[in-house]
Amino acid sequence: MEAHDAADVGPDTAPPSRRNGFGRVLIAVYGVFALAATARSSVQLLRDGSEAPLAYGLSAFSAVVYVVATIALAIRGPVAYRLSWITIGIEFVGVVLVGVLSLTHPELFQRDTVWSRFGMGYGFVPLVLPIVGMVWLRRVRR
Repeated sequence: MEAHDAADVGPDTAPPSRRNGFGRVLIAVYGVFALAATARSSVQLLRDGSEAPLAYGLSAFSAVVYVVATIALAIRGPVAYRLSWITIGIEFVGVVLVGVLSLTHPELFQRDTVWSRFGMGYGFVPLVLPIVGMVWLRRVRR
């Protein structure tokens, strides 16, 4: 017989863990975006920082958001849970705002960011990811 934690009440009464199953996949996807956005923005800022400061600055900002979201999702506790909501909320607002502005005012964005055109360059994952993240956080709320 398998031993269970006292907190393991059962699938009908206990919300899913944030670090198992789909939660683990979500954290991994955020981790990949954190690494990709950090690498991209670092190269952009170091190599061509003055060429498109708004776009490259937004890339750096998105990298910070993805890094903090990844860490917050991976850590347990009420503070981490709130921080997850905050960072994923900022991500969603950023994707929508930058998406709209990059389509209506393309002159502001001489170069693409992760969030340009609603993340079209990344298969719209930057637009879908925060929605999935918010649904998941609501599902795992205790």
